[in-house]
Amino acid sequence: MQSSHTFLMTMLSMNPQLRYFVIFVISSIIFYYLFFGLREQPADTLYVNARIYTMDADNTVAEALAIKDGRIIGVGPTASINSRFEADRIIDLKGKTVLPGFIDAHAHLLSLGVAKLTLDLVGTSSEAEIADLVKERVAKSSSGLWIRGRGWDQNDWPSKRFPTHRTLDRVSGDHPVYLTRIDGHAVWVNKRTMELAGITKATPDPAGGKIIRDPQGNPTGVLIDEAMQLVGRILPPLTDEEAEEALKLAIQECLKYGITCVHDMGVDSRGLDLYKRMIDRGEFPFRVYAAIEAPGEFWNAELSRGPLIGYGGQKLTVRAIKLYVDGALGSRGAALIEPYSDDPGNRGLTVTSEESLRKSVDEALAHGFQVCTHAIGDRGNNIVLNVYEAALRAHAVRDHRLRVEHAQALYPGDIPRFRSLRVIPSMQPTHCTSDMYWAEARLGATRIRSAYAWRSLLFTGVIIAGGSDFPVEHPDPLLGIYAAVSRQDQQGVPQNAEDVRKGFELSKEGIVDPAAFEGGWYASEKMTVEEAVRSFTGWAAYAGFGEKEMGSIERGKLADFVVLSRDILALNHAEILKTKVERTILGGKEVYILPGDVSSSQ
Repeated sequence: MQSSHTFLMTMLSMNPQLRYFVIFVISSIIFYYLFFGLREQPADTLYVNARIYTMDADNTVAEALAIKDGRIIGVGPTASINSRFEADRIIDLKGKTVLPGFIDAHAHLLSLGVAKLTLDLVGTSSEAEIADLVKERVAKSSSGLWIRGRGWDQNDWPSKRFPTHRTLDRVSGDHPVYLTRIDGHAVWVNKRTMELAGITKATPDPAGGKIIRDPQGNPTGVLIDEAMQLVGRILPPLTDEEAEEALKLAIQECLKYGITCVHDMGVDSRGLDLYKRMIDRGEFPFRVYAAIEAPGEFWNAELSRGPLIGYGGQKLTVRAIKLYVDGALGSRGAALIEPYSDDPGNRGLTVTSEESLRKSVDEALAHGFQVCTHAIGDRGNNIVLNVYEAALRAHAVRDHRLRVEHAQALYPGDIPRFRSLRVIPSMQPTHCTSDMYWAEARLGATRIRSAYAWRSLLFTGVIIAGGSDFPVEHPDPLLGIYAAVSRQDQQGVPQNAEDVRKGFELSKEGIVDPAAFEGGWYASEKMTVEEAVRSFTGWAAYAGFGEKEMGSIERGKLADFVVLSRDILALNHAEILKTKVERTILGGKEVYILPGDVSSSQ
């Protein structure tokens, strides 16, 4: 009342001409908003009668949205959207759930496509089963052609031991065989491949790598981390036609699971050229945030050019680099402070020196690039945080958004450092539920309590960017969300300590705290469903500097969203596994529709 009275007195005290002018301006503003606010605005498509979790800052739940020119121009109740917007195409979603398009914050897009072109070894249960698959492929292949595959994991086999070349030699003939382990940090090759690469008993382990050998010192055919390059340097590259086909297959797979954007970790010059070529031809219904493989000649060239942002209508952004500090836990290459509990004397591998890591981080920060560093072991993570801390003291970068990729096993004292340094942990929930059967045997009963520590990290105030690391894991984000909220496998294991005693490799200490497994594996580290969804939407967008364009359903943002068959924010955890993506919309265009979807157009 006081402010209204003051305004009125001010108006009365004005010069009459000035008073009339102010009244005219105010009246014009009111008329403009009344006229244009009540008038129907043109839209391309309306989606109505839905349950839309916008994932905005206020957790707004809406019923309808309007799209124009690839962007969201209205969000609200169905009645309001119908009255405010006019469109030739109206989709009645009949109460279905809508979420922002999923963003996978750590993936390998071309590798997913290549995996679909090669032998799929995921889920194989023995060396013999893989040998049979190789034998079948050999029978269909021209003489001398390379046989490639990906996905084996000795932890899934009864022996738990690394395989040997002899198993492949019996079925491969004159074909070189190159089979990548599921985590991408080891390969299994046959004798023919080692002959072509010149690998013998006398070949030394390269820095940051290891050649697995038998008791006599002979190579067994398994090469870990940098030792993979002994063969990688002679591996024939994909043809351009094969690479394009692989990329198309990968994009189709992602859209099927509601993924509208990936952070592609470790892109080389050929991959970047492929993206641009397909975008320029209008054959790229997808979005990529690319991290350049570094260091190297390609990184040096991109460094001088600087970041590329929003190429091809927000299809491609290149403003990050991917570095490595260690290997993987499954192949005992992750760098640990103390030796592996199941391999005394082995502390894992550091594949990059601190000096080289610091040089790359300095270069990136000085030229406006984000840094994403692979670190899995507690020693590896400690090294990265130390390097980041020193680099940030030297570079006054206000919004650096430095990232640690994986952050699987952490020294307890390093957990709060993510928050204090404003470093983003980029983590993959399904790594936890894939690794949990043997991870404690690797780390022991004490270190495992600060591994896959989502809740401990979130408690400090950081966000977690969610991803899958596909093709290491399945690309479906719903599986990642389920893993994050349950810390169980798809059969609901473990429910309790008895499940762990029956099906898990335990450390020598055994089960120290049975209560830790009530309702999941170290269940106190679970995320809430909202947190898990945000990790694959808004938090992932923020981790790639994309929060103004994607990650939530808000006016002005890109029209990237998914329609789900069930409301995963209202279901019990097991029901998430029964949920399907019915539609994927990217830039306002329906790029995937589940066969049999009954949502109707009006």
